Amino acid sequence: MWCGVELKSFSPSFFPLTGKKLLRSVTVAIALMALLLDTISGRALNLSMIMPIIACTAIAGFLGYGVIPLLQKLKAGQIIREDGPQSHHQKAGTPTMGGIFFVPVALVISCLWTGLNLGFESFQSLLPVVLVTLSYGAIGWLDDWQILRQKSNKGISPKMKLGLQIACAVVFCLWLAGHQPPGLTDIQLPLGMILSLGLLFFPLAVFVMVAESNATNLTDGVDGLAAGTGAIAFLGLGAVVAPNHPELMIFCACFSGSCLGFLVHNRNKAKVFMGDTGSLAIGGALAAVGIYSGQLWALFVLSGLFFVESLSVIAQVSYYKATKNKEGVGKRLLKMSPLHHHLELSGWRETQVVAFFYLLSGVLAFLVI
Repeated sequence: MWCGVELKSFSPSFFPLTGKKLLRSVTVAIALMALLLDTISGRALNLSMIMPIIACTAIAGFLGYGVIPLLQKLKAGQIIREDGPQSHHQKAGTPTMGGIFFVPVALVISCLWTGLNLGFESFQSLLPVVLVTLSYGAIGWLDDWQILRQKSNKGISPKMKLGLQIACAVVFCLWLAGHQPPGLTDIQLPLGMILSLGLLFFPLAVFVMVAESNATNLTDGVDGLAAGTGAIAFLGLGAVVAPNHPELMIFCACFSGSCLGFLVHNRNKAKVFMGDTGSLAIGGALAAVGIYSGQLWALFVLSGLFFVESLSVIAQVSYYKATKNKEGVGKRLLKMSPLHHHLELSGWRETQVVAFFYLLSGVLAFLVI
C-alpha cells in the first residue's frame, strides 16, 4: 500500500506496450528534441547534440551484440534477490555488468569529439568529469564482480562501497577547489537568482555525488528503466550546460546516446542488465556535470524521479523500524521498495512502470530546458 491506498486501480491503461515500442518511442523523442535544440541554437553538426547521440547509440548498440555473448560465456548471470517480485525470478542468469560496454563508449567518444572539435583546452576541462565517471563505474564493477564471484547479492560491503564513493567525490572536489572555475560555488536558481555557498559548496558537492550515484543505482531494477530515464536526464542536462560548457554538452549527448544503445539490449525482455557498473557511472556522470557547471538546481529537477525512488527506500526502512513490535517485526509502508517494485506488486506491468517513468522524466527535462 501507498499511504493506505491501493494503487492497482490507478494502473495506466496505455495501448499494449512492449519493450520494442518503448525503445522506439524514447529514441524518436530524444532525437527530435536534440534536433530541435540544435536548430534553435544554430549549432553546426560537429558541435551539435544529435550527431554524438546518433554515433554513440549506433556504436553501443553494435558492441552489445559482441559483448553480451561474451558475458554469457563468462557466466556473468544476474543473481535475483529472493525477496524480490516473483516475476523477476525468471530473469535469473541474464548477463549483468553491461556497463562495461556502453559507459566506455560515452567516455571515449566524448573525449575524441571534444578534442577534435573544441581543442585541447576543452578536452582538459572535460577530463576530470570523465575520470570521476570512470571511477564510479569501477566501484560498480568491483561490486558486480564480487556478486558474481560469491554467487549472492552481497557484493562489496556497504561501508566499503560508500567509502569509495565518498573518496572519489572528495578527490574530484579537491581538484575543483584547486582550479576554481569561475562561479563554481554559485548555484543558479530559477528566476535568475544565484545562491553563493562559498566553502559550503564542497561538502554539498560530495553529498550530491554520493546521493546521485546511489539514486540511479536504486532506479536500476526494471528492464529499460535506468537506461531510458538516464538518456532523458542526460539530454536535459546537456541542453542546460550547452551555452557555457560545450564540452559538457557533448559529454551528455554521448552518454544519452550510449544509454539508448544499451537500451537496444536492455529493453523488456532484457538480454543484459547494466549492473552497478553502469548505474553508478550514470549517477556519477550526472552529478559531476551538474557540479562542475554550477547547475545543481537543474540536476535536482532532472533527478526528481531518482530522488523519489531513493525516498521510497528511506521511507520504507524508517517506517519498518519505527513500527517494530516486541518480536522485532515492523510494518511496511510499501509492498516493496523502491517504488517501481511497489507498482509492480500493485498490478502494473513492467512496461507500464517504465512508460510512466519515461513520461515523468520527459516532463522534468522539459521543465529545465
